[in-house]
Amino acid sequence: MQRRHFFKTLLAATAVSALVPAVLAKPSSDKITKMIKPKRLKAGNTIGLIAPASNVWQDEDIYFATDVLKSFGFKVKHSKNLFKRYGYLAGQDKERAADVNNMFADKSVDGIFCLRGGYGTPRMLPYINYDLIKSNPKALIGYSDITALLNAITARTGLMTFHGPIAKQNFSDYTLDSFKKILFKPSAPIELATPPTFEAKEGRAEKDNRLTVLHKGKATGRLIGGNLSLMVKLVGSPFEPDYAGKILFLEEIEEAPYRVDGMLTHLWLAGRLNKLAGIVFGKCSDCEATEAPSLSIEQVMRDRLASLNIPVLSGVMIGHIEDLATIPVGALATLDTNIKRLVLEETTVL
Repeated sequence: MQRRHFFKTLLAATAVSALVPAVLAKPSSDKITKMIKPKRLKAGNTIGLIAPASNVWQDEDIYFATDVLKSFGFKVKHSKNLFKRYGYLAGQDKERAADVNNMFADKSVDGIFCLRGGYGTPRMLPYINYDLIKSNPKALIGYSDITALLNAITARTGLMTFHGPIAKQNFSDYTLDSFKKILFKPSAPIELATPPTFEAKEGRAEKDNRLTVLHKGKATGRLIGGNLSLMVKLVGSPFEPDYAGKILFLEEIEEAPYRVDGMLTHLWLAGRLNKLAGIVFGKCSDCEATEAPSLSIEQVMRDRLASLNIPVLSGVMIGHIEDLATIPVGALATLDTNIKRLVLEETTVL
């Protein structure tokens, strides 16, 4: 009986392991000692357009996104599964992952833009070919749910990725300027995500883009981060970035303060926040409390972040906002709350 039970258990385990991608059996990503920079973008480049998470409601929105990219002088190549839809996903997990892999493998493609965020990027991370990506470095740009893909690729390959605009949006002047400074005409050092200049007049003061120092200090480290809920989803997975000595940047949308509290608490209890060199929190859009009593977002951040004894700054131009800064994941930056600035210390494209 014991022998039969042993073989039955062994067969069951073998069957399950065959269904699990091998990458999930690997430990968390090794520490990267050398970062890889993709080539800079320029007019005439061919840009691959992919949908790694959700899709748009109408095909015409894909053509709109294509026209946005063409306005830069880019040629645009659609991924094989770009027009597919599977519920709230832009196709099955392996289809979306195949589009990512194929765009990196395609020698005619110079850079890759994500159509939109939404939901589903973490589902396909086990099917990404990280060795292929490391051998074919290209700029990958997107935000929101794309956070998971950006950080996974940087963590497992050392390739710098870009938390920036999606293709399905018109670029504001601020967004365009930040995007081009990082990916077209790079220079360093430059300030990252600083609010646009506000013209103060009698009876007027800046209200919408105030910078708040939650803890004073100065620190230098490589950037990780993006959408808070996506960073939480990566915790404990083989695709999670190493938090030690890093500057974590965060943003969120449509989450009540107690939800933001819960996610930050999770990162704290998991031992991630106490490893950091600094934290930058951008915008928490539409994060007002819907029920009383409630803590405010500012109170939540003070409770969870101000006691870490590292520099913490909030209110920068990172998030689901019109004026969106492009932030290079994996790049070296300095956070100095004494002057309320996040400064990029190196160029991030060749």
